Amino acid sequence: MVSVDQALCSGCGLCMELCPEVFGWGAEGRATVLKQESETCNLEEISDQCPTEAINV
Repeated sequence: MVSVDQALCSGCGLCMELCPEVFGWGAEGRATVLKQESETCNLEEISDQCPTEAINV
């Protein structure tokens, strides 16, 4: 299950740039999860690249 820890997310937008089908902007200017799966993005790699470690897979 993919989730974004809102307390850790800085709103940098990297995850949305790398996989816009899964990540989008939330109401507070932080990332939110739009869907749980992607056939084109490696979600674990995106989680590893998150500078604040806010993405959990």
